[in-house]
Order: sequence, then structure tokens, then C-alpha cells
Amino acid sequence: MRAARTLALLSLALCFIAADTGRAVQPDEVLQDQALEARARALSAGLRCLVCQNQSIDDSDAPLAKDLRLLVRERLKAGDSDQEIIAFVVDRYGEFVLLKPKIAPHTWILWFATPVVLLLALGLIVTNYRRRRAAAGPAPLSRNEEQHLKRLLDQN
Repeated sequence: MRAARTLALLSLALCFIAADTGRAVQPDEVLQDQALEARARALSAGLRCLVCQNQSIDDSDAPLAKDLRLLVRERLKAGDSDQEIIAFVVDRYGEFVLLKPKIAPHTWILWFATPVVLLLALGLIVTNYRRRRAAAGPAPLSRNEEQHLKRLLDQN
């Protein structure tokens, strides 16, 4: 029990550390040309840190993220276009490095699985509700209730 509590506290501490929203870009990485730096930031925001996996390389303090940020800046200084830089990084690390992968046949499950499952669940809920509602119709009258109803109707 104590080990579980310790593990929970460590997990909570890691969540707070990971929730730091400060940028990880170090001053020595920043390009002097403001236009190139803006492009570098835009590109870095769309690339996944391969260590952290749920952060962009712009937000990650991991050494690999720093290497990728420097790589992006080197390619920008070399005159590569944004598309060329993205293609270079994807060729090197795979499409997993993209925070928003392209919509293609091999990524359809990533894009469409959640809405399809949500619609199926909603359909099942509606169908089940309708079945229960139809099956829960009024109960038949007992013999005494039928006689009482007949007397009431005959009085009118």
C-alpha cells in the first residue's frame, strides 16, 4: 500500500513537472534573424518530441528535442523551405514525429476512429433506449381493474 502511495505521489509530481508551459528554447538556440526564428518556432511547434511524445520539440527540455530544434535552425540557415525541413525530419524519424500527421490511407484510423466509435456508441444508446421504451409498454389490466373500468364506463 505504501509503495502504491509513493508511486502515486511520484506520478503526480511528474505531471506537475510536465505541465510546465514555459518554452524550452534556450537563448543560445535563438536565431538573430527574426523571420527565420519565427519560422523555426512555427516548425518546432508542429514536431513531436520523440522522448516526451506529447510535447512539441519547442516545449521539451529533452536533449533530443534540443538537437531537433538545432537541426531545424541549421536547415533554415542553409536556405531550406519549411516543406523541405519537414520532409527531411520525417524521412529521418518517420511520420510519428509530426504532432498532426497527414490525412492519408495509412493514418485514417488515427483521424476517424474516435468519431466513428462515438457515433456507434451513440447509435447503440439510442437503439437500446428505444427498445426499452417499446418493451416497457403499459401492463395489462387485472381482472378486477377490467371489471371496475367496465362499471365506470357503463355508468356514463
